[in-house]
Amino acid sequence: MMDKIYILEHGILEQYVLGELNLSEHQQVEVALLDYPELRERLEEIELGFENLAFENAIDVSSSVKEELFISISRNQTNRLPLTSKKSNRSYFAIAASIGVLLLLGSLYMYSELNSVKNDLKIVNEENMNLNNHIDELSLSLEETNKWYETINDPETEKYVLRGNDLMPDATVISYVNDSKKTVVINTKQLPELDEQHDYQMWADVDGVMINMGIIDRSKEMLAMNYINNAESLNITIEPLGGSDHPNVSQLVTNIYLK
Repeated sequence: MMDKIYILEHGILEQYVLGELNLSEHQQVEVALLDYPELRERLEEIELGFENLAFENAIDVSSSVKEELFISISRNQTNRLPLTSKKSNRSYFAIAASIGVLLLLGSLYMYSELNSVKNDLKIVNEENMNLNNHIDELSLSLEETNKWYETINDPETEKYVLRGNDLMPDATVISYVNDSKKTVVINTKQLPELDEQHDYQMWADVDGVMINMGIIDRSKEMLAMNYINNAESLNITIEPLGGSDHPNVSQLVTNIYLK
């Protein structure tokens, strides 16, 4: 037989309210409640706590859930000795509170799952965006490659090989000039790397005046430069980072005269 101390120390009243005791334990608690007024007071406090919890976390439920709830209440009440009408009413609230807590936990779980799905969807969208950007880059690269191919294979395109001088003997730049289409394309594959403080810059000589054709972007192997009318020669110099308004002729690394 359960005594008062055992019931209080092992949370038996809470299990009693939630209907978690077997028939024998249930009956022992009923007997103890009749013998110990302090147990009845404690039971009322527990039921009141569940009642408040039910109101704080009230959730609308479907009619089917309500029906199951009342069936459960009816079954639970048949196994209990009637103490007071007040305790009986609170038992209803206690059971409702337990179901409300379960529904609340279920809602929290669904909310967590929804956030997880949203995060997964965000990752997929970012990956799709990156993939689309990569496809766009490949399309531009293919379009640019086709343009270089057409320029190089145009019968009116002239090919010029600019070889390095004593300042940079390993330098070689292949230039494709099409006067009818006014295009200049160069291949910089064999142009040596420079330090971070300098750039290669290309110039066209027109009647003894050097005209800027643009800075050579070493990140690209094939590169379109500015076409200059009536150019007599092509020249490449080493200039400070960002280029210069006038060429540093002492840093001329290669040049070639045009036909």
